[in-house]
Amino acid sequence: MTGTSAGRESPAARDVPALELTEWRERYGVVAGITTRADDGNFGLLTDESAAHVLGRWRALGAAMRPGFRTTVVGLQVHGSTVAVHEAPSEGLVVLDGVDGHATNQAGVLLCVTVADCVPVYLVHPSSRVLGLLHAGWRGVAAGMLEAGLAALRRLTGARAGSIVMHCGTAICGACYEVGPEVISAVLGRPANGPGHLDLRNVLADRARAAGLRRLTVSPYCCAHDADRFYSHRRSGGVDGRMVAYLGRPLD
Repeated sequence: MTGTSAGRESPAARDVPALELTEWRERYGVVAGITTRADDGNFGLLTDESAAHVLGRWRALGAAMRPGFRTTVVGLQVHGSTVAVHEAPSEGLVVLDGVDGHATNQAGVLLCVTVADCVPVYLVHPSSRVLGLLHAGWRGVAAGMLEAGLAALRRLTGARAGSIVMHCGTAICGACYEVGPEVISAVLGRPANGPGHLDLRNVLADRARAAGLRRLTVSPYCCAHDADRFYSHRRSGGVDGRMVAYLGRPLD
């Protein structure tokens, strides 16, 4: 099944403006959402803003998520396909170099990726509540980010891909994302005669179905269209901030 999911203001991150996938909380018992644009809402780890200011926002996010979460993990993303598996995490904020995806079988671990056009891909295995969260721009999609994330969940659960549920979150839509032929060729694996529009969420949905997934949803939001609510690297000409997509199973 493919559908849309809009989310609503998140009670979990009550001190941080955010939208939550309320269905995932109600159905799977997990917290899944994304922060929104705010006067003090840039979470980009590799931006020109003061590191002290950015880390202060990360600490505020961690505090807003307590007591359900003791650990917050995020990567210094490189648009690759490396997935870190967190089975015995340290407490506090954990920042890993060169990681674009995360998976865990532990409660109390908040998985995070930063986005401002790229697709946050949320994964859950409902019966075990093993989770994965992926950062998927065009390079990551071409490199097999989704397939790497699914493989990590399958290793943790021993389950078939068909038992995994996926949501493609807030990202730039195809109408707003015009790319060159080299990008189209890399993502779709076929020659392209010229530039065109690319909808990465549709590509990811097609890849998920090819891998055996049958339960997936896609956010109706576009970072570029909904500029009053979200950051967009493309729309802003590269000067916008970064949002945080997050996913975790809270401690009982």
